[in-house]
Amino acid sequence: MKVSDAILKRRSVKWYDPEFKLPAEDKKKLLDLAVQAPTAFNIQNWRIVNVEDSALRAEIRKVAWDQAQVTDASMLFVLCADLKAWEKNPERYWANAPAPVREMMVPAIDNYYRDKEVVQRDEAMRSCGLIAQTLMLAATELGYESCPMDGFDFDAVGKLINLPADHVIAMFVVVGKGTKESWPKPGQLSVEEVFISNKF
Repeated sequence: MKVSDAILKRRSVKWYDPEFKLPAEDKKKLLDLAVQAPTAFNIQNWRIVNVEDSALRAEIRKVAWDQAQVTDASMLFVLCADLKAWEKNPERYWANAPAPVREMMVPAIDNYYRDKEVVQRDEAMRSCGLIAQTLMLAATELGYESCPMDGFDFDAVGKLINLPADHVIAMFVVVGKGTKESWPKPGQLSVEEVFISNKF
């Protein structure tokens, strides 16, 4: 499937076959593709909780407006980010780079993030948004439906998944076999309205 086709085909589907399980090879491909998503300074700060335990999913559904896709989709990903990934052995993010590049980039990571909590959180959200879209487009190519979600109690979900204190939850993404098509697109704003030439 061409990327442009996946972009046009992808929809936020709410209805899934609860009996369907993704084959192991598709799960692996989905995850292998997802981690190709970009992150600033290559810090790969996303931490994705793949919730497979059905009892835990049921508890999460209770604090997610009782949305059926939480329990019915084949895969429920809680997209989190490590706010302090930038300072946890940052040399590893550039281990395969030429020495001059590594010597430039590793100190730049510290300079960009240290003592800047807003930057750390903003970057976490950007990173999770990028991996979410990568997950959903990969799922589309593999023939599955997906849905990004933020309709849940973030604090309650954090407790249920034992979220570390230096991590944050950005959203959910579910993936599975849809049982019916999403409703027609409700209407896209025009390119002219959302793309501004040079300045507002």
